Amino acid sequence: MAPSTANPRQAACRVLLRIAKEGGFADRLIDHELEKGHLTGPDRGLFPELVFGVLRRRGSLDHILAQLVEKPLDTLQPQVVAILRLGLYQLAYLDRIPESAAVNESVNLAREMVPRAGGLINAVLRTYLRRKDGLTFPDPAANPAAALAARHSQPEWLVAQWLGQLDRPGAEALAEASSRQPPLTLRTNTLRTTRDELLRLFTEDGVSAVRCAHSPHGIQVEGRHQIPTLPGYREGLFCVQDEASQMVALLLAPQPGERVLDCCAAPGGKATHLAQLMANRGELLATDISRAKLPVIREAAQRLGIDCLAVATVDLHRPETFPAGTFDRVLLDAPCSGLGVIRRNPEAKWRLTPDDILRLAAAQKAMCANAATMVKSGGILVYSTCSTSREENEQVVQDFLSRHPDYVLEDLNGLFPDNRELFTAEGMFRAWPHRHNMDGFFAARLRKL
Repeated sequence: MAPSTANPRQAACRVLLRIAKEGGFADRLIDHELEKGHLTGPDRGLFPELVFGVLRRRGSLDHILAQLVEKPLDTLQPQVVAILRLGLYQLAYLDRIPESAAVNESVNLAREMVPRAGGLINAVLRTYLRRKDGLTFPDPAANPAAALAARHSQPEWLVAQWLGQLDRPGAEALAEASSRQPPLTLRTNTLRTTRDELLRLFTEDGVSAVRCAHSPHGIQVEGRHQIPTLPGYREGLFCVQDEASQMVALLLAPQPGERVLDCCAAPGGKATHLAQLMANRGELLATDISRAKLPVIREAAQRLGIDCLAVATVDLHRPETFPAGTFDRVLLDAPCSGLGVIRRNPEAKWRLTPDDILRLAAAQKAMCANAATMVKSGGILVYSTCSTSREENEQVVQDFLSRHPDYVLEDLNGLFPDNRELFTAEGMFRAWPHRHNMDGFFAARLRKL
């Protein structure tokens, strides 16, 4: 094995270049690299930190680099840009790496990947160290969106959208929170244990964890961990699921013995939670448009000891998927922009455009209408997304209600009074990373008359 094969910076550079060229999800590419077994010890932690850190802070990094590099960044070789971002990220955001090491390792990486660029890399990074206190950012008074975007590494169009939804301090807090590393949140599998028992098991194993504030099944784990090594994983005592995502199944509130449909169910977090709330009794159908994703749902159900769940390939874009009035409750967690989870999938924010939001909203409206036909009279439909945009959330619900007089919006404030801080005045679920320390989620509960 060549020495460079076990270099976390080179591995990070390869992943960043692949994301820039081919797309793909950072977490999957990181897992694939780690599975090779080349990186050991602290390098296994530094590698994902570099990838996610550069993706989360890319906007700020590029704003700084534009003041240090004479040429526009898009005229440089992709490898040079990737190495500059990696080096600058270490200097600007990682206190534990000495400045000399960050510069020297970046120059060494350049010599391996783009030998002629070593001098440029060295000069730019050392110039940053000399000039970092004099770098400029847009004037917040003249252009608030540009200022928040540059300082907190978000697309300017997205910050402008947040400024239209929140006051300026709130928009800044959201922009800042959306560039941070998210918490590790687990959902207790109450079919096999209790939350208190799981916490006790973690404490005995030296793992620090606390109860979530709103989900009765959620715990937040401190520090970084490989999930399969946590106590209770093999026994199916928990699964990874953010607290906001857990709230969605709780809002649908399925009962044992009911017939329930989870549309767009992969990878299965909400589906297995629904089964848990049903006490593993009744009929639960988890569907997805992708046949390739169904085994993931089956495996999750098997590990958690769930047998009331069946899976099927279904395209919810097509009407009359099932006979009308088939299910007591239906969950549509619609495919969306993922703006509420960009701290987990930071690569997405650099691909999305406002046109994508409008395209997704149109599809969501059609899927919501199709899902509604499958609900029994008196039954419940919950529409949810992991997006922060009004176009994908409130506006979809308003459009749906205007076309379906046989449905009414239920007020979550009255149904779930203990969680009022998560609900809007109209009674819809709105979780925000900066307010609730959970992913950005939306849900509306609709009852068929």
